[in-house]
Amino acid sequence: MLSGVNNNEDASVYKLNEDLALVQTLDFITPVVDSAYHFGTIAAANALSDVFAMGAEVINALNIVGFDTCHFNNEILLEVLEGARAKVEEAGAVLVGGHTIENDEFIFGLSVTGVVHPKKFIANNSAKDGDVILLTKPIGSGIISTAIKASLLEKEKILKVVEQMSFLNLYASRILRGFKSLSALSDVTGFGLLGHLKEMLNKEIMIEVYKNEIPLIDDVLSMANMGIIPAGAYKNKDSLKTWVENLSEKDADIVFYDPQTSGGLLAALNEKEADEALKILKEHNIEAKIIAQCVKNTHNYLLLH
Repeated sequence: MLSGVNNNEDASVYKLNEDLALVQTLDFITPVVDSAYHFGTIAAANALSDVFAMGAEVINALNIVGFDTCHFNNEILLEVLEGARAKVEEAGAVLVGGHTIENDEFIFGLSVTGVVHPKKFIANNSAKDGDVILLTKPIGSGIISTAIKASLLEKEKILKVVEQMSFLNLYASRILRGFKSLSALSDVTGFGLLGHLKEMLNKEIMIEVYKNEIPLIDDVLSMANMGIIPAGAYKNKDSLKTWVENLSEKDADIVFYDPQTSGGLLAALNEKEADEALKILKEHNIEAKIIAQCVKNTHNYLLLH
């Protein structure tokens, strides 16, 4: 076992031989949008992302379904499965079956297998002093999903968020892997931005976070100011209270703890290559931003500016 839960990693990495390691993960979510097909695409993108966050490629996936037969019919399930199949195939992988049970709450996700060279997977906690950290998607999907459930967003804005959450991190992962200084890689999901940055800490560094540089999904702050905030954001904030310095108590800052669904990648690399990576990512319609810097450890925490 090269990496797993003891490292707070996004997926496990198991060495088969000198040239091949298996990357394995699973994830499932409850519906975040009304469209069954797009629920499938988002749930699949969310699960596949854990493999991309290890610097690996996906080879196959299995469906995980807890189906609420009291409130949904089989046509809904078929649409969800079709959305997931489309994303698995977009990633160059094969959907090979799965397992379905009846459940009081509708859940859907994937068990995913990927491959990587044993010496080329990217850990999430191996950033170096002087590295900068870039983020490949804006944050706020938890708040926005809550707003969608409350019917507070217009259709055009919902479609934009759906497109973002359905967008595979595969493309950013492949671009970032082309840079020699790439030292750490993770994705932003349920622990929120600060939670996943915390997991990137190691004994050598602390992380200075430039909160004014963090990209936000449209309308996130207005929704947060209205109190449209998922309970998970407050749980994340409570769990990180000893790890974060200089965060204000303003309600708007809760967005940094917002649990994400299919969020972007966090990548640590030197500043020169980060600037080049931003240009290439933009050419592929990925609007990434530098949001933090790793500095010599004086106290193992996240410092917000």
